[in-house]
Parts: sequence; C-alpha cells; structure tokens
Amino acid sequence: MNDELQHLKNLGKTSAQWLHAVGIHSASDLRRLGAVGAYQAVRTRGFRASKVLLYAIEGALLDMHWNDLPVERKQALNQQLDAKYTAQSQKNEK
Repeated sequence: MNDELQHLKNLGKTSAQWLHAVGIHSASDLRRLGAVGAYQAVRTRGFRASKVLLYAIEGALLDMHWNDLPVERKQALNQQLDAKYTAQSQKNEK
C-alpha cells in the first residue's frame, strides 16, 4: 500500500494508522487540521499517543525532524493544545 502519510518525515506505520483512524488520509488533510488538531483527534479517539506525536506531526508539516523543532515552537504547540483542552472542558461543564 502506498501511504502518503508514511512518506512524510517522522510518521511511521503506527502514527499513520492512528491518523487514518481519525479520518486523516493525506498531507492536505493533515495541513487542514494542523498538528494540534490532528494530535487532539488521535488522543480523543483513545490512542495513547505521547507528545512526541504532536511534535512529529508538526515536523512532518515543516519537513523537519521533530527533535529539531525549536523549544519555542514546542512550547507554542503545548499552549495551543492546553487552550483547546480548556475550551473543551468549559464547553462540557455547560
């Protein structure tokens, strides 16, 4: 099988399977959702993905190894993720 996601930097078989399971099948799907949205979709589906997946997706979108992402970029991703979880939590409380 020729899986477009597996051809992106940082994404292997397992991460591609997780992304497919949440409806992400191409690089354009990934770009549309962004790293935070894609990571949140995977986690919401119940997969036990670590933050490395978040960084790996961002690296894939930027065509760079996830470990080469600047610390500031990783912090910004974490802040975006925290903001999404906070907003979702507040929405669920209503």
